[in-house]
Amino acid sequence: MTPPATVSDSLQALIDMAREVGLLVSTPQDGTELLEQLPHEEMVSACHESRVGKLLPRAFYVHRSALESLPLPLRLYEAYAATEVEQLEQTTLVKFSLTHPQLSYLSYPDFDANPHPALVQSILVNLQQKTVSQRNYHSSENPPILHRKETFVQENYPGYEQFVTLTQQEEQLGLLDNTRHIGTRANWQRYLQDMGVEIQGHQLIRRETHNPLKASIERHRAAMVRHDLSRPIKLALEAGLLTPETSTFDYGCGYGGDVKRLNERGIVTQGWDPYYQPDTPLEPAGFVNLGYVINVIEDPQERREALQNAWQLTQDVLLVSAQVLVGDRDEGELVYGDGVVTQRGTFQKYYEQEELKAYIDGVLGVDSLPLGLGVYGVFRNLEQREAFRVSRLRSRTQTPRVRVSVQRFEEYQEALQPLMQFFGDRGRLPKPTELPEEADIVDIFGSVRRAFRVVLQATDEAEWEEICERRRQELLIYLALTALGDRPRFSDLDLAIQYDIRAFFGNYKQALMAADLMLYGLGSLERLGKLCDRSEIGQRSSRGLLVHASAFDELDPLLRLYEGCASQTIGRMDDTTLIQFHTQRPKISYFYCPDFDAKAHPIIKTIMQIDLQDLRVRRYEYELFENPFILHKKEELVTPDYPNYDRFRRLTQQEQKWGLLDNPEAIRRYRPWLKCLQDHGAEVRGHRVYWRKDVDPYQKRVIEAQKKSKLKL
Repeated sequence: MTPPATVSDSLQALIDMAREVGLLVSTPQDGTELLEQLPHEEMVSACHESRVGKLLPRAFYVHRSALESLPLPLRLYEAYAATEVEQLEQTTLVKFSLTHPQLSYLSYPDFDANPHPALVQSILVNLQQKTVSQRNYHSSENPPILHRKETFVQENYPGYEQFVTLTQQEEQLGLLDNTRHIGTRANWQRYLQDMGVEIQGHQLIRRETHNPLKASIERHRAAMVRHDLSRPIKLALEAGLLTPETSTFDYGCGYGGDVKRLNERGIVTQGWDPYYQPDTPLEPAGFVNLGYVINVIEDPQERREALQNAWQLTQDVLLVSAQVLVGDRDEGELVYGDGVVTQRGTFQKYYEQEELKAYIDGVLGVDSLPLGLGVYGVFRNLEQREAFRVSRLRSRTQTPRVRVSVQRFEEYQEALQPLMQFFGDRGRLPKPTELPEEADIVDIFGSVRRAFRVVLQATDEAEWEEICERRRQELLIYLALTALGDRPRFSDLDLAIQYDIRAFFGNYKQALMAADLMLYGLGSLERLGKLCDRSEIGQRSSRGLLVHASAFDELDPLLRLYEGCASQTIGRMDDTTLIQFHTQRPKISYFYCPDFDAKAHPIIKTIMQIDLQDLRVRRYEYELFENPFILHKKEELVTPDYPNYDRFRRLTQQEQKWGLLDNPEAIRRYRPWLKCLQDHGAEVRGHRVYWRKDVDPYQKRVIEAQKKSKLKL
């Protein structure tokens, strides 16, 4: 890419405008100089602020007819890129990348006439690298196509109303729910055929066709006989969403296993199922469970209706779960619509984890929260939703121990205990009416503040300050994460959270500024890498930092926010043992090691990775792998107060003396580790190293001599 020989009048006008408002201080000669004065982050912010165009997680799209309505930074970026591209009149859309300083010109020649036009040509302009590349789709049998055309143009665009009407028809039938599998022409046409519809002009028409595959689907056979509570219900119980005071309804209960077991626990529950329990009245309830229902309905419109019907019955919380992360599917399954027909004659829609949240939020117009993989909670009350969010991020703390004998404290210690517990929970003193025991405390001490001064005399004030700072950081993490979804208004927050914000930050605006600054820190992998280097907990490698889940709350707040971007959007893997913070790419990994405590060098049986750039989830199973990854130096992964910490540390000291850990990269897997033990004449039993019984005497003398030599060094 070379700088333009002359600046066009239109570009010069944009430059003058930008200098007047302070965006530019001088005239950039090319895209590189433009980036120096107008960083890519400014362009990304402008994409989010634009009132026209289609914003997706990684890119922003707009029709060329609407360019003049874009914020000034976007117009400048496009104008500089346009100087390098010929025949712009043939392009239809402009695509601004949110991850790199580049944009693309996309050509859809039949954009106006075709309800779902196909991409013919793409021209990529990289402003930083000064390159222009082109890709043609003329001969492609399955090119990318467009949906929701009205989102790219302004409301006065010719045909806008037609575009809107078609999109509404397609949404009503659920045709646009599965965006990942309808993005190309062949997949879209097959999907329309399976659903028995066709598009003529910009109108959706149902075709009366007999599909023998659809007729063979028997939904009721997907119901499972359970001998315990289902996983989603267990998660709801652990999260405190289900109590004996909660009215509960199971929508699509199947055989009714959850209904029976919840009633046995004293939680009054009713269940309805179209096949097994069709006569149960559909009645509203505080808690409604839609467990593994939407993934067995083959008709997209009926699937949406099931979700909407369950939501209509919900007074407080709707729990939605579906099958996700299925790796190997059975041979012989037949593709149908956006799922498969199994050998049992049932339909299964296998959701990607990030796709499931987008589907729930899109159909219901909500911001659902993950309880676990494939399980989301939808809250009627915004205050309850935000209080639940905060509770998921709050770590457990113990009130400081009594260190000094203070007569007044000892005399009224029982009365002071609720106040100490409150401060430990929230990091601040209670406001009026927040503490039920406030009247008794005031009667004794005159005020809550005076009572807490007595507490400070008997305990270590620095420990209370640590609790206060921990709660402040946790609140910051929560507020930063709200920027990734539907950020609540201050009035939407629970009153206790409002009090927290005022106590720690003064007002909501200041709190959000601090939270956004914290979130901005995640943009630098170099900074995250330095935090990993300085961490006193965990194992550092070129890949990142690996820590035990029990030590998570002791990490730097920015690292906890980094992980929160994954767990608070997608959810953690069940029974997560270890968490890895990647420093080469924005990514979080969860490890499952069921024998972490019992075995000296446990095997990593499962790894789940969440890519934070596109929220794609990948899962790797090593349980039957012949040469799986194993762990060493387990004490580095946990805190010193972890059970068996000393046992782990003594084992590592022994192995270091034997020279077993001299080459860490070579012993990451099981087989090389066995060979290393054999080469050193050693074996591990329990958490101790012993000589092998069959070790050669000469080899033993050589190894012992090497060990003594190492000790001298």
